Amino acid sequence: MAQGSIAQYGKKPAPVKGPRALGLIQLSAKLSPQANKGRLIPIVIMMDGKFYDAGSYKAAPVPMALDFDTVYEGFRAGVSQGLFTITQPGQLNHAWIAEGTWYPAGTKGPEKSKKYAPPVIEVEDKDGPPVLHRRVEKPDSDSGSNKDKKDEQKPATPSASPPAPAPGASTPAPPSPSETAKTPAAAPAPAEDEPIADPNRPRLRRGKPASTEHREPYTTFDPLTDAAPVTATSTGKPGATAKDSAAAPPPMAFIFIPAISDAGGPDPRPYTYDVKLAEEASYRSKMLDLAAAQLRAQASAAAKEAAPAPKKSSPGKSSSKAAGKSPQPAFDDVSLRIFDLSNSNEPVLVLSAKTHPAAAGADGSVEEPKEITLIARTNLEDELQKLFFSQTDSHHLDATPRMELIDAVDADGDGRGELLFRRTFDSGSAYAIYRVTADRLWPLFEGTP
Repeated sequence: MAQGSIAQYGKKPAPVKGPRALGLIQLSAKLSPQANKGRLIPIVIMMDGKFYDAGSYKAAPVPMALDFDTVYEGFRAGVSQGLFTITQPGQLNHAWIAEGTWYPAGTKGPEKSKKYAPPVIEVEDKDGPPVLHRRVEKPDSDSGSNKDKKDEQKPATPSASPPAPAPGASTPAPPSPSETAKTPAAAPAPAEDEPIADPNRPRLRRGKPASTEHREPYTTFDPLTDAAPVTATSTGKPGATAKDSAAAPPPMAFIFIPAISDAGGPDPRPYTYDVKLAEEASYRSKMLDLAAAQLRAQASAAAKEAAPAPKKSSPGKSSSKAAGKSPQPAFDDVSLRIFDLSNSNEPVLVLSAKTHPAAAGADGSVEEPKEITLIARTNLEDELQKLFFSQTDSHHLDATPRMELIDAVDADGDGRGELLFRRTFDSGSAYAIYRVTADRLWPLFEGTP
């Protein structure tokens, strides 16, 4: 009995095995409070606890993450922002995306209970006598007049050809019996769309499809008309090139919102870490100092590899002088985000910045600024502990990609947040998801650029 009670109370909840899909919603920066058109970029899908590329998983003929009427919920740091319903999957530059409708939080979504009903058309009996349909009038109090009106409404045998209307008359002639017999029957309800894949295929969070829509399996979006807004130039023709206009139109600004589609999964929770202004300034100063120390350490290691073997004369003093001569780097475009990913009130800090280029040297060359990404967390003594650091520039993207933080998301459905990054290489870009551990970042998924 003791063993049974221990097993009962010590049982952990079953982990989420999927399907659970993660994507990125692309919307115009000029959002209205009502429904908006947008696009969804598939990132990853989890099946049986394993992660796969959502743009190619079960793509027969459409990837499973981009099925028609699949519903995604957009989040910002774990807080719901609205719902996105896929209306048309397709390919843009040989990459899968999907168009859909975005309903911000607090707005009314599409009516799902409203069904299509074909119009009812009354059919005349072919074997019965022809009937002239007239407007029903109120009966008069005089019985004689009522009798006269009834006599007027008696069926009459029409001639083979309808009589010609009187000059100046606007009322058309009544239809002939042959025309009445040819009245079409009631239109049958359209058949349901055939499934685009195996009926045993797992489903993500789905809405109710509209049976009247004609759906193509997928479409190919034109990058010239779909990737950028179509505007009218001085020539008056939409889509004209820059040669046809003196000033090219400004590029359209977009915002990106991570989104998750899962029929089950845990309830979302916020991943924000609330700090006061003084605490945020203190964390910012500590992160910049830690980033400067990482830059100096990497510069010192690179100098040792490039320099010849040093002579045997006071190596400690020479190293201390070299360290003292290294200047304190300056930073531009500093961005600091603080998360509480595990609901333990332990901050995880993500810093992104650019190093300020130094003055031109004697030969006139100017060093290109470095783009850095630093991730750290605090220990019991409230000291920062480095988890990840990278620096790169446009000449080293083949070896070290540029790291751009998108947001914190729950990719695996365990209730804890992971970090979603866009990694840019010299050959393209891809997305990656990392779990924050006690001493480093653990990659859950790293896409191929």
